[in-house]
Amino acid sequence: MNQAVFLQSAFTHLLRNANAATPREWGKMDLQQMVEHMSDSFRIANGKDIQTCVTPAENLEKMQAFLMSDKPFRPNTPNIQMPDTPLAHRNSSYALAVDELQGEINDFFTVFENQPGKTITNPFFGDLSFAMWQQLLTKHCEHHLRQFNLLIHG
Repeated sequence: MNQAVFLQSAFTHLLRNANAATPREWGKMDLQQMVEHMSDSFRIANGKDIQTCVTPAENLEKMQAFLMSDKPFRPNTPNIQMPDTPLAHRNSSYALAVDELQGEINDFFTVFENQPGKTITNPFFGDLSFAMWQQLLTKHCEHHLRQFNLLIHG
């Protein structure tokens, strides 16, 4: 399945069919917290949450090489931008959290359809094109699907 189809529909389809009480394999977030975390990630990718890059310039080439590789994120990959204790649910239900995520995903595709050459800054990987963002988001989504044993392939 290509990345656009996975991101636009398959990812949220898997989430909609999951039980909100699905146990995690690692980490601290429950399924709704993960979905809301992914909404935040897409909000960065669609340019609503403007970021600056925290990675030193001399490390960006190596970071982007990892990004474009087939190597997955490891379980418990640290994220310095996340609190030690997961945030409380901001949506009143799991279904509403998935709806919010779908909206952010739709906005991501709309932004790049309207501005094809646009780059948007990721705090760890620097300025990313649409193709690079799709690669990162696919890798990130698959990471969290594995966290909850929801990934059918990969």
